Amino acid sequence: MQRIRLRYTKRGRLRFTSHRDFQRAFERALRRAEVPMAYSAGFTPHPKVSYANAAPTGTGSEAEFLEIALTERRDPETLRALLDESLPAGLDITDAVEAHTSGLADRLTASLWELRLDGVAVDDARKAVDAFLAAETVEVQRKTKNGIRTFDTRSAVAGLVADRPQGDRPATDACAILRLVVRHVTPAVRPDDVLSGLRAVADLAPPVPAAVTRLAQGLFDEESGTVTDPLAPDREAVTAAPSTAAATAPATAPEAGPA
Repeated sequence: MQRIRLRYTKRGRLRFTSHRDFQRAFERALRRAEVPMAYSAGFTPHPKVSYANAAPTGTGSEAEFLEIALTERRDPETLRALLDESLPAGLDITDAVEAHTSGLADRLTASLWELRLDGVAVDDARKAVDAFLAAETVEVQRKTKNGIRTFDTRSAVAGLVADRPQGDRPATDACAILRLVVRHVTPAVRPDDVLSGLRAVADLAPPVPAAVTRLAQGLFDEESGTVTDPLAPDREAVTAAPSTAAATAPATAPEAGPA
């Protein structure tokens, strides 16, 4: 059985698709691309697809991950292109690697988010960020299926900065961009929870809903403060394999020359 790990996006209007909607679209794409999927056992077999830490409905993402199991070997890049053609624009398969390591979900320990706050001045956003980072705890409430839950958002935030948007946007239009690094903890702290925390500590209230996009997710590097690529270990395993094989190959005696 071959395992392939895929990175995909949710862009544009398709950020409003739920995780269940994506599952249905992806399973149709598997059939269109004639992927030789492995199936679970039992009375209702399902294709073996493992989804990891999907983004909330309504948020865009450049870094969603899943893993599929195949009964026949396929080239990862060829498979990526076939699946990408079979999905609607906005749900794009951007990367594919063969799994050579275990624990993909265990390598998704943090996310880098971009929050676009239209109608918010950059100076106001920076003051709110400073107040948030200076606080020891920032408690917010969220309604869950088990009722209202109160939890701390500050401890999950590994990085938060406010900046001006890039590009040719008119300087007269107030807009702030937040770059947010959040550790994946329990209970999960989402970007909207951090916005609630900014409102609690600094009364920052954007006049329109924030446009939220996940730019990356993976292991959090404490030294650099960055979120690393979770597929990198699988790529490194592929490049290391030939050199390892060459190093362990038995030595052969040189052929004798003519007498």
